[in-house]
Amino acid sequence: MPEVPKGQRMENLASPSRPPHRVELMAPAGSVEALRAAIHAGADSVYFGAGHLQMRANATAFEPAQVPELVSICHDHGRKAYLTLNTVVYDTEQPHIDHLLEVAKDAGVDAVIASDFAVIEQAHLMGIPLHLSTQANISNTRSATYFSRYAEACVLARELSLEAIAGIIKELRAQDIRGMGGEPLKIEVFAHGALCVAISGKCYMSLAQYGKSANRGECYQVCRRRYEVRDAETGFAYEVDNQFVMSPKDLCTLPVLDQIVGAGVDILKIEGRGRSADYVHAVVGSYRKALDAIEAGTFDRPFVEQEMERLASVFNRGFWEGGYYLGSKLDPWARSAGSKSTRRKTYIGRVQNYFRKSGIVQIMIDAESFRIGEEILITGATTGVVEATPEGMHVDDQPATEAGRGSVITFPLPEVVRPGDKVYSMTAAG
Repeated sequence: MPEVPKGQRMENLASPSRPPHRVELMAPAGSVEALRAAIHAGADSVYFGAGHLQMRANATAFEPAQVPELVSICHDHGRKAYLTLNTVVYDTEQPHIDHLLEVAKDAGVDAVIASDFAVIEQAHLMGIPLHLSTQANISNTRSATYFSRYAEACVLARELSLEAIAGIIKELRAQDIRGMGGEPLKIEVFAHGALCVAISGKCYMSLAQYGKSANRGECYQVCRRRYEVRDAETGFAYEVDNQFVMSPKDLCTLPVLDQIVGAGVDILKIEGRGRSADYVHAVVGSYRKALDAIEAGTFDRPFVEQEMERLASVFNRGFWEGGYYLGSKLDPWARSAGSKSTRRKTYIGRVQNYFRKSGIVQIMIDAESFRIGEEILITGATTGVVEATPEGMHVDDQPATEAGRGSVITFPLPEVVRPGDKVYSMTAAG
């Protein structure tokens, strides 16, 4: 397994008297395709935003009117649904917040995620379950205890070490601190995805440069750009080894997930409401397998290496393995603006039909060509994500190994897909 920074491995962090527990895997959704992909990949809960009062206002297409449908999809599959209302709120927006909370309550949302007291207080008055966002920067036992009067779960600050997290959890259990629902206060931590250079994501760079606040879900990703050091008097520019000096690599805790589970956390959050359905499917799938492997006692080096290859195949800026949790300093910086994914996704066409009795899919190739041996990825609002590598296919009813633009291909596919689903080929990047 990958080495732990500084040669340390933090074992047995949880109280020995605490019985084994199932960790909730929480997945992001910025589209219906991603929501279904999360469910199919094994997420226990899904979080999403609706409208503009959320931290990914620029990355999601959901509107308040869609909340009942999203909640219904989750509940139909036995999953929890969380609505994010985690931005800073102004007085003029209070009626909108009240409306969203009414929508959330009527839809049966399992919890609202928030950090602004305008939302916290109103949700409390309405009897809506609440999770405290990482924007609340909860970093100690007293803060978590204070918020327990409002919330069922607290998302701890992202900068805490695993030792500190385990200490908070141990003390909360010793004091029998319970959340609003009467159950022990749940502790959530960030497990995988994009990191912000600012403390718990509280950044003001976009506001300073463009008048668009990251704390209002309008981040312009200014930290992800190249920068140089320039002498203000002479104009001389100094060369910096890595120009992306404020763009961290993505957090990846999968190699040390057994230690995080051992610390006693209740909820693991995957970041990525702005990511594609196949990203959500791959990442959630890997963490689901990892949690199951930990429970089964099969979490070992070969397993981790295999799943790390899968995680590297979708969007990433390189991985910071373990992150702050293991006492590392934030020095692994991304060295490019784009993804370091090992696979390239290329749109090739759409599903024309799926014949359920025979298990045959029919696809119109209307963009790039396709060759046998390439992996196919199919996504749709009802389908979610389906992956397949056809061993054979027919082009216009004739056996073939390659299909060009304008061709209609068919091949066996055991999983159901739908007309209109988008089809991509997956090839090695580079």
